[in-house]
Amino acid sequence: MFKSLIRTFAIVVAFVAGYMMPWLHVYGWTFKWMLIGMLFVTFLGIRFKRMKPERPHWLLVGANLLIALAAWSVCRASFGGGYLAEAAFFVGVMPTATAAPVVMGLLGGSVEFMLTALLLTNGIICILLPFILPMVVGRGGFEIYLSVAQNIALVMLLPLALALAARRFYPRAIAWPRKLKDVTFGVWVVILVLIAANASYDISSRDGISERVLEQIGALSLLICALNFGLGHLLGGKARSAECSQALGQKNTTLSIYLALTYSNPIAALGPTFYVLWHNLWNAWQLYRASEHRRRNGN
Repeated sequence: MFKSLIRTFAIVVAFVAGYMMPWLHVYGWTFKWMLIGMLFVTFLGIRFKRMKPERPHWLLVGANLLIALAAWSVCRASFGGGYLAEAAFFVGVMPTATAAPVVMGLLGGSVEFMLTALLLTNGIICILLPFILPMVVGRGGFEIYLSVAQNIALVMLLPLALALAARRFYPRAIAWPRKLKDVTFGVWVVILVLIAANASYDISSRDGISERVLEQIGALSLLICALNFGLGHLLGGKARSAECSQALGQKNTTLSIYLALTYSNPIAALGPTFYVLWHNLWNAWQLYRASEHRRRNGN
């Protein structure tokens, strides 16, 4: 129990520290490289033969798109076309986060399932976004393809290639993920500090935004976050409830913030910025529960 409490406390402290030190956003560039290192360790233990699309994967893709369009439509009908509708869209349309397989590994679920979900949601949404964005914000572009392709290629393919090489030339490396679990968690805590610092900086740098606007977007983001994790749990059934909940709930906020800033406006980008807080707080609670479960079972 002590170890699980320490982990939960570390995640909460990471968020508070990052929020109180927005100047750390200048080190945000290290986030990608730390994630690459974590994925390298994760990929060492992956059984790639188990990576194949299942029915829940296609349900996740459909739910991802439907939630985005439904949230945009409801907000547009209720409040008119404006910042709330666009913020809702960019919160809902976010594909699975590149860090989701790492978190699922810490939770003890199927990393192979998560990797498949990651590739499918990012790939399909990348293909469809240039056709959907013009309807939402009035413009789109081919550079969306390039942005997502570059992100996936660097963050996914580089650690994958390194892991395959390590497994080929040093077979004992397959045991590293189990031995380095605590190190992986430590790196994840550092990443959360940088994520919180970036979110704090983004919010504080939005001049002229009223507290009411922040409250509206924050509440909307929280509502969609709860819907994502809850619906994902239902779509996964008994066999894949944890994995589907994580795949639909933990989002690629970096990509969505970039898209909002590029094709909409800074206010719309606050939607995925708030989402950073909500989905990571839920991750903290899940990690605590997983640690408690392992403790009770003597693991």
